[in-house]
Amino acid sequence: MHVYNRQMETTWVLGVLVVLGGCASPMSAEATPAESSEVRRILEPASKALPRNVTTAKPSTPNEPALEGALGVKDKGVFSDLDTKTQIVLPSKLSRETLRVEHNLESGVLVLYDGNWPLKVYPADGSQQVRVGTTSLMLRPGDARELTPFLNSTNLRVVAKSAKSDRDNDGIPDALDVFVGAIKTVHNGANYGGGYRRIDFPGGDIPREDGVCTDVVIRAVRNAGVDIQAELQKEIKRSPKSFPMVKKRNPNIDHRRVKTLLPYFKRQWEAHTVALDDKADPLRPGDIIFMDTFPRRSGPDHIGILSNRRGPSGHLLVINNWTNGYKTSEMDLLKFVPITHRYRLP
Repeated sequence: MHVYNRQMETTWVLGVLVVLGGCASPMSAEATPAESSEVRRILEPASKALPRNVTTAKPSTPNEPALEGALGVKDKGVFSDLDTKTQIVLPSKLSRETLRVEHNLESGVLVLYDGNWPLKVYPADGSQQVRVGTTSLMLRPGDARELTPFLNSTNLRVVAKSAKSDRDNDGIPDALDVFVGAIKTVHNGANYGGGYRRIDFPGGDIPREDGVCTDVVIRAVRNAGVDIQAELQKEIKRSPKSFPMVKKRNPNIDHRRVKTLLPYFKRQWEAHTVALDDKADPLRPGDIIFMDTFPRRSGPDHIGILSNRRGPSGHLLVINNWTNGYKTSEMDLLKFVPITHRYRLP
């Protein structure tokens, strides 16, 4: 068994993890890290061996229905063709004392929350009736099996309209919508690559089969109704001094550079601690994280989105597009790659 230690981690980060050319500056040639077999052994368990969020749980008895194969809600976001493949597997340990369910009559969905944090969304137009006090819910069989243990008359709330934190009005809270979008990027599996290209504005994107680390975030956030391409151009125009790296605005490429994105997130998104174990401000699925893969160079050079699943290290996996030879995937990075900034939609 390989034993990891701080000296090994430092050597690994400094000697093997190079600045990702496509993420830091897609205009330039992309750098290719000379990865050793040891590095691939560290990274591949999370990206290839662990099940994705599409994995459906097996029934505990032959008579119980399996969980549904997809979320089944009407998501207004990106890659609509992948909605039938997109599912969220709940964490194995949930405290029923902090769970609550909100039934949104306008959008016809139910949202499961842990405190104020949205965990999962369910359609409320299924074939199985579930009675909760005086309220009757219609759920899909697999959803009923998963959700019923958490439902009671005190934690179910029925609301008439969408919450204010739902920018695209599809019933999925923004933070959860970003995470759902990130899951879709994993299913899409874009190959790492795609330098400077002319794209539409607003709402522009390079061909979906390609992408760098910034494209993962752009696509996932767009799933919640936020167009970083357009929003960044507004910010640069509003405060050019905040973007000294931009000599002339260019909507084809500005939003696809890590260093250009950082001032935008600082100005418009909600900042959170970068600590991995802060109970007062825990890491959440859908959080955007900036990372420093090459400490010898100042500032972050990589970006990704936190998953809701943990890797062998015990840390949350990171949804990202790593470098040449990789596809968008969930990877166990946080033990080795430091977070420099963490942001969440306000």
